[in-house]
Amino acid sequence: MRLLVAEDEKQLNRLITRTLEEAGYSVDSVFDGEAALDYLEAAEYDLAVLDIMMPKLDGISVLKHYRSRGGKAPALFLTARDGIDDRVQGLDSGADDYIVKPFSFDELLARIRAVVRRSAARANNVLTEADLVLDLSSHRVTRSGREIELSSKEYQILEYLMLNKNQVLDREKVRSHIWSWDYDGQSNVVDVYISILRKKIDDGFEPKLIHTVRGSGYILQCRNC
Repeated sequence: MRLLVAEDEKQLNRLITRTLEEAGYSVDSVFDGEAALDYLEAAEYDLAVLDIMMPKLDGISVLKHYRSRGGKAPALFLTARDGIDDRVQGLDSGADDYIVKPFSFDELLARIRAVVRRSAARANNVLTEADLVLDLSSHRVTRSGREIELSSKEYQILEYLMLNKNQVLDREKVRSHIWSWDYDGQSNVVDVYISILRKKIDDGFEPKLIHTVRGSGYILQCRNC
């Protein structure tokens, strides 16, 4: 896989590049936004890692220009700012994820894997885990070839779990992703829907795929595969 790293702090750029290369990625690295945009438009990348604060052109502007010209490669922002407005601006500009400095390289690698996995799933329009299949185009869900009827909210939660499979999602993440900010219904709504999904997705099937991580949240994972 070919990645682009755009980070103006040279030492950090070198560390990121070396970490990614040791993980088996092919990496191009640049130190300013103009160079990042030139590289993105000149080659096909599987993912771009973009610092937001860069000379010549900031990361958000780079991505907006790239997206406006039809660029499809997923992007992950590096940022020193963790305010809600900053995150919303970054995601609205076309980013797939962001990571706040300082960060661990293990977390960076995990987020890169997740973004690439989600991007590949969307390109194929099909999400799978074991014998569970979710078709993003038709919203059809099957397990062992048997069609499973889901409500709109049940489908949304399952899609979110499958897009982030093998990652623990806490209740607040699920709630904020599925329900609007002004939702004022029951506080255990996520637990209720997860319980319903378990009955539909796991009851009568092996292996079990939806798991509770005590004190942390939920994870969709085939633990016996």
